[in-house]
Amino acid sequence: MKITDLLKAEGIKVGASAANQMDAIDQLVALQDASGNISDKAAYKEAILARESEFSTAVGDGIAIPHAKTASVKKPGLAAMTVPGGVDWKAPDGQNSDLMFMIAAPEGEANTHLEILANLSAMLMHEEFANALRAAKTPAEFLKVIDDAEAERNAEQAAKAAAPTGGNGPDILAITACPTGIAHTYMAAENLEKKAAEMGLVLKAETQGSAGAKNVLTAEEIANCKGIIIAADKNVDRARFAGKQVYVTNVSAGINEPEKLINIILNNEAPVQEGTVVSADAAATDESIGSQIYKHLMNGVSHMLPFVIGGGILTALAFLFDMGAAGTGAYGSSTMVAAFFKKIGEEAFGMMLPILAGYIAMSIADRPGLAPGVVGGLMAKSGINIAFLQTAPDFDASVCVSGGFLAALAAGFIAGYLTNFIKKLCDNLPDALEGIKPILLYPVLGTLAIGAIMYLLNPIFGMLNTAMNDFLNGMGTANAVLLGAVVGGMMSIDFGGPFNKASYVFCTGLLASGTEMGQVAMAACMAGGMVPPIVIALSTTFFKNKWSKADRDAGLVNYIMGLSFISEGAIPFAAADPGHVIPTCVIGSAIAGAMSAAFGCTSPAPHGGAWVLPVIGNPVMWLIAIVAGSVVGALILSFWKKPYEE
Repeated sequence: MKITDLLKAEGIKVGASAANQMDAIDQLVALQDASGNISDKAAYKEAILARESEFSTAVGDGIAIPHAKTASVKKPGLAAMTVPGGVDWKAPDGQNSDLMFMIAAPEGEANTHLEILANLSAMLMHEEFANALRAAKTPAEFLKVIDDAEAERNAEQAAKAAAPTGGNGPDILAITACPTGIAHTYMAAENLEKKAAEMGLVLKAETQGSAGAKNVLTAEEIANCKGIIIAADKNVDRARFAGKQVYVTNVSAGINEPEKLINIILNNEAPVQEGTVVSADAAATDESIGSQIYKHLMNGVSHMLPFVIGGGILTALAFLFDMGAAGTGAYGSSTMVAAFFKKIGEEAFGMMLPILAGYIAMSIADRPGLAPGVVGGLMAKSGINIAFLQTAPDFDASVCVSGGFLAALAAGFIAGYLTNFIKKLCDNLPDALEGIKPILLYPVLGTLAIGAIMYLLNPIFGMLNTAMNDFLNGMGTANAVLLGAVVGGMMSIDFGGPFNKASYVFCTGLLASGTEMGQVAMAACMAGGMVPPIVIALSTTFFKNKWSKADRDAGLVNYIMGLSFISEGAIPFAAADPGHVIPTCVIGSAIAGAMSAAFGCTSPAPHGGAWVLPVIGNPVMWLIAIVAGSVVGALILSFWKKPYEE
């Protein structure tokens, strides 16, 4: 598909006259209507004006690109107009706009036409191309200018892709994004890359547009770059840029002030992003199969945790408000207030498996993977299977056995890779069907496929889940202590990293199963996660000669972090002295987890630390377990560590 497939002669007006911006918009809407691109002129114009109210679509240098993505668009298309003298479009540089392209995008994710519009937006950033369009005398001449320029750009892009890359990658990275992700996103990326090349630098820009993220920055590029520019009018996740300069501004600045933004990075004037730093060596292996799987898993886990924590804490509050019924079968819902909190908490907590599976699939296959992943997670939760269908028409739900956490994991990965396979199969379909792929073909085929697969796999995962729960519930005290020591110790291996998350997710999965052993494991896990910051706090408080003044001051905050179950409080100290801090914290956490399990402590809440103490089963012994683990860890660390020297 080419730009001129979206722009027809009947959608072009050269040398037009317009009294003002509104008059120009009316004429462009009429051109869209004449091209057969829209079904409702009034609704389309309303969407155009709504976008203008957010931020002017004039980008400066006499160019305006009004656009809307709405149900009133029948098919993707363009309208174009040149207005000698121009009209005031509230451009950032104060100039009148005399070259206008109006974009009509249908609702959905029609990726091909969005990529074409991205190319046009980038081409308009080149002055010679825009001037050639202004000089065109007829619609046919206007179209020829576009065809010639697009062919040249495609050749340049192909040559660039084929050229060997060397060194450590781009000097500077960027992310560009606007609310609609149609035009400004790509114009900002083009201007930043073009200006960097003029300055003798290499800049790579990731575009987060309506077609999804393109030109995605790799972990190795992030590790080796000087800094990152985020030119966006929507939120952009910055966690992956920990330890690097990150300058955040609006997308308009990326279009109009690229040199200024680049110099901010070059001059080290941007703030450094907080978080755990990834080294270049570690980043170089980030694209391995194992790390890709881990990345997809963590995407699911990170989106799942708010549901787990929110639902779990609300459920815990239900027990807190129903202490009078403790020990009875109605405990947690014997009063209206308790039932109110418990019902909300259960609904939120019940979304854990669908969200986990959905966002694993989305990480693999982008947005088309979300629906199949969520459906697969729901089916994993319900345990629906072929045997259930055979009980029609009455349907006996008792034959359904939930596959639990393991089934949801499988559903997420299967749905993601299955959706990618479906996308590849659809690549050979005619261009005319491009617009219905993301809104019809991907969700229907993906959901149907994962549904059929889960009907077959759920009995297997149901048996595994049942066997695991039966084994855990049948554990004696000695085995429970071993489980507590393992999940507690894992919380201190990397303080929020893969081992920590694996332990936490395992225990929340057990908690979701509704068994007593799930609550025992959760209490041991939380005790183990609370120990590391408290170990640091105790050591810096009572063994001052082993720490600098800055360490001692920072150590005080770890009392609060430890009590709040925030293991990450120990990270700065572990990074400075991993050989002493990590082993001692692992020992302390394992002791706390083992003692918590030995005492039979339970927790219906998956988070909260000491602040959910009222709902902890056997709370006094749970606190004793945490104190014991923390004291032992602090003593080992403090006697093992050498005195601090200035």
